[in-house]
Amino acid sequence: MHDRPTPGSADSTDSASGAGSASTAEPLAGGLKQRHMTMLGLGGVIGAGLFVGSGAGISVAGPGIVLSYAIAGGLAMLVMRMLGEMSAAMPASGAFSVHAERALGRWAGFSVGWLYWFLLVVVLAVEATGAAGIAHGWAPQVPQWAWVLLFMVVFTAANLVAVSNFGEFEFWFAALKVSAIVLFLILGLLAIFGVLPDTEAVGLSHLTGEGGFVPKGWGGVVSGVLAVVFAFGGLEVVTIAAAESDDPARAVGRAVRSAVWRILFFYIGSMLVIVTVLPWTDMSPGKSPYVAVLDHIGVPAAGQIMNIVVFVALLSALNANLYGSSRMIFSLAERGEAPRALLRVTAGGVPRRAVFASVAFGFASVVLNLRWPDSIFQYLLNAVGAVLLFVWALIAASQLRLRRRMDPAAVSALPLRMWGFPWLTRGALIAMAAVLVLMLTDDAARPQLLWSAGATAAVLAVAGVREWLARRAAGEQSPT
Repeated sequence: MHDRPTPGSADSTDSASGAGSASTAEPLAGGLKQRHMTMLGLGGVIGAGLFVGSGAGISVAGPGIVLSYAIAGGLAMLVMRMLGEMSAAMPASGAFSVHAERALGRWAGFSVGWLYWFLLVVVLAVEATGAAGIAHGWAPQVPQWAWVLLFMVVFTAANLVAVSNFGEFEFWFAALKVSAIVLFLILGLLAIFGVLPDTEAVGLSHLTGEGGFVPKGWGGVVSGVLAVVFAFGGLEVVTIAAAESDDPARAVGRAVRSAVWRILFFYIGSMLVIVTVLPWTDMSPGKSPYVAVLDHIGVPAAGQIMNIVVFVALLSALNANLYGSSRMIFSLAERGEAPRALLRVTAGGVPRRAVFASVAFGFASVVLNLRWPDSIFQYLLNAVGAVLLFVWALIAASQLRLRRRMDPAAVSALPLRMWGFPWLTRGALIAMAAVLVLMLTDDAARPQLLWSAGATAAVLAVAGVREWLARRAAGEQSPT
């Protein structure tokens, strides 16, 4: 690790300490408080994928989408628990990339770090463009590209000043999203029981009618899992942020414990309300089921209200992805897996060059999305479509290996432990493999899997070449 420059030193405004520093202290600033961590864990995963994308899942699974979310959410919860265990024991700005390197070797840390960085900076373009599209609808006189520029500049500036700025943005973004879902659940339950004006109790007719609870059989539930599992991406950022909290081990432990169950409650609770209030046949991909329910129960301007919520969700994800990508590439540079020029840290503990590197690729992705959304950018998007599952698989493999290396006394001292080790870890790996196989057999998901597999193979090939060159160099330097 690298020492944070001391105020008043020659390089205090923008410096990186030498690679040979004996200090093991994290050079990044510790400005995230417990409330930031808790809301980051709670709200980081609640995004446009839930508010809009859930319509596609309902259209293929019917009311069985509740089971689809339970399965996908259960898998995400296991991954989060594994991440929490490792991050509470070994907080680091690279989180699971550092853990993978310790558990499986440099090739694993290099691969998972670069894959995750690539995923974040590509998805960042989708979020920036989506938020700009909504803002352009409100103010059509301002071109969409100008909105994109504004959002990118604002959040780049926020991430350059201090990590506490990122924490405050995410705290209030998450608070708004969580409040919106809680209000939706309350209104939905009142509508189900016929308490709201001009509503009658709907009972269970929409759950059992229209073909039953699983109208398309278990195949529909499985298709629903494929449609919704990637909506849980974003949970990982809380473990990256742990290294910059005031008390990393305690902060990540509390954030994980409070987040996993509440997230399942919000996701599954929302879906249960939606398919109970309205027939699932009324849902269609691309249209928000939340808007449909709010319109049905007579909430004025439901579409605009949900537009505001989705807008906030997109900006929140943009902010979190810029933060996560900058910390990941900084951690890669710390370990010699990325250009060492990215190690420069400001006096406030912000990796300025890592932020610029991430936002630069983000800007390039936005340009590709605005100019060629159906060609070049679509290839990029396909290339990261299944990367999240590959990252999750390496997280599980790392946790399995690291826990086995620990003696019983060290395990008992862990501030957060994975449930049912090693069986649930193995079960999660099997579930991920099953999802990948299902993607291979699904016509819509297959291109994403193949492109993502190609991108992953390319990164693994680079990692393998680097390993070979390093061993060769070591062999040439060793005495004969």
